[in-house]
Amino acid sequence: MIRVLLFFVVVAAVALGAVWLADRPGDIAITWLGYRIETSVMVGAAALALLIVATILVWSILNGIVKAPAAVSAFWSHRRISKGFRAISRGIIAIGAGDALAARRYAYEARRLMPNEPLALLLGAQTAQLAGDGAEAERTFKTMARRNDTKLLGLHGLFVEAQRKGDTAAARARAEEAAKAEPTLPWAAEAVLQYRCAEGDWNGALAALDNNRHYGLVAKDVYKRQRAVLLTGRALSGETDRETAKGLALHALKLSPGLVPAAALAGRLLAEAGQTRKASRVIEQAWAINPHPDLAAVYADIRPGQSSRDRLNRIRGLARVVPIHPETALAVARAALDAQEFGLVRESLAPLLSNPTQRVAALMAELEERDGGDIGRSREWMTRALTAQRDPAWTADGIVSSSWMPVSPVTGRLDAFEWRIPIADLGPRGPIIEHDRAGMRRQPPLAVTAAPAAPAAAAASESKPAAPESTPVAPPPEATEAPAASEPAVTAAPGTAASATAAPATAAPAAMADASTAAAPATPQEGAPARSGDGLVEPVIPLVHAPDDPGPEPEDEPGAGETSQKRRSAWSLFR
Repeated sequence: MIRVLLFFVVVAAVALGAVWLADRPGDIAITWLGYRIETSVMVGAAALALLIVATILVWSILNGIVKAPAAVSAFWSHRRISKGFRAISRGIIAIGAGDALAARRYAYEARRLMPNEPLALLLGAQTAQLAGDGAEAERTFKTMARRNDTKLLGLHGLFVEAQRKGDTAAARARAEEAAKAEPTLPWAAEAVLQYRCAEGDWNGALAALDNNRHYGLVAKDVYKRQRAVLLTGRALSGETDRETAKGLALHALKLSPGLVPAAALAGRLLAEAGQTRKASRVIEQAWAINPHPDLAAVYADIRPGQSSRDRLNRIRGLARVVPIHPETALAVARAALDAQEFGLVRESLAPLLSNPTQRVAALMAELEERDGGDIGRSREWMTRALTAQRDPAWTADGIVSSSWMPVSPVTGRLDAFEWRIPIADLGPRGPIIEHDRAGMRRQPPLAVTAAPAAPAAAAASESKPAAPESTPVAPPPEATEAPAASEPAVTAAPGTAASATAAPATAAPAAMADASTAAAPATPQEGAPARSGDGLVEPVIPLVHAPDDPGPEPEDEPGAGETSQKRRSAWSLFR
């Protein structure tokens, strides 16, 4: 619209000029070299305009002739560049689509059209990586690393190729070179930090972390946490003396007060140096932020040589810092069990019994054995511990460690270990023992076909009272037992729980006849009573032994009593 308006303005100005000249006629006379030219003003102005136009036209033609070679060269160059970038674009699309053949064709075309274009080199390297040609990709990245404009890109590619080949030394060298050339490069700074941590170069790792903070590559809170982890790792490495390690642990706690390994180490070193008050204060401050069993163990042993009751009193003092927490309950229960305060153990573990973990079940197993010697009950809890939910543990990158480490042994990542339940054990678990028994009471009687020749034995078994549900089923001590595989236990109905358990192999013949008659199904022979020697009877509820229980052993064999005395308690495996 503006151009149209300008056109009309110019036309109007020319028309006004022409009218103005027409209203003012006059003559123009030119005398030059003996020639005299006379004309009117209008004709003279028109002749001057034509002369100007002709001059401009001739100049343009001459200028075009002079610049024609350069213009032709620029045209062909632009065309080649356009085709090269089109090939690069299509090659990148082919790489994204996974078409290695098309990507290789476009990479060759881009390299032919633009041999010095960085994007053409990058396309060739990525094509080689897609085709699995690591040698070609490495050669291309080396070419890029020798150029100033693509040096960092080439070093990154060489770093990736070295990692693929598992060449840690080459990968670290490329990362160090890239970090030296450009300190603000994030991947190089992170790689240098991880490699120094993985090799135990704590001073170098601290220097790299400070450099990353100086260039703004890490946030302040992340920097403080990672520096605390590095200081703790150096203190635990054994490279320093005890006084230096104590100072490093205390410095780490200033940066990250909830770092459990630093607090446990500082508390232990302070206690060994006789600074028990400061050690207690350090543990209590860390416990208030992050209750942990390592802290409880160090806190209980701050004063060596104390009695179990003194240790219990110390732990109860620690429990007042965070009264409601599973670790608090477990710490009090452990100390109370060592002090033989069994009522306090039950009181502490009561809130955790609705969904017990392995530690809770193991403590309950030890409690049942030590408080009254209920071995059957203890074994029930020990069996529950085998399938209970696992307790939190130090976990990093899919591995579970018994102790904390500053660096993941899998990836070399700093501060990778977390205190949490392993992911594989987060599934639902079964009910506790009391709930299992309640469910068994609600189950309908199992249909068992008795032999037609022994109705009196079945009636006799039904008339026997059921065993109390809170009393574990255990074989009598005077009876001689047989291996579980030879005679599995069979249950006929809830009302016959006491008589349905299979008798030992060497028990009285009458008891064996009652048990086999009441529980065995009818045999193919009509009218023939079932016999225990005809074959194994499929058990309704098989007899299950704890892992440390080798099964029933005959007492009349030589050394049987001695073997039973040497048997260890199952709960001791979970201490």
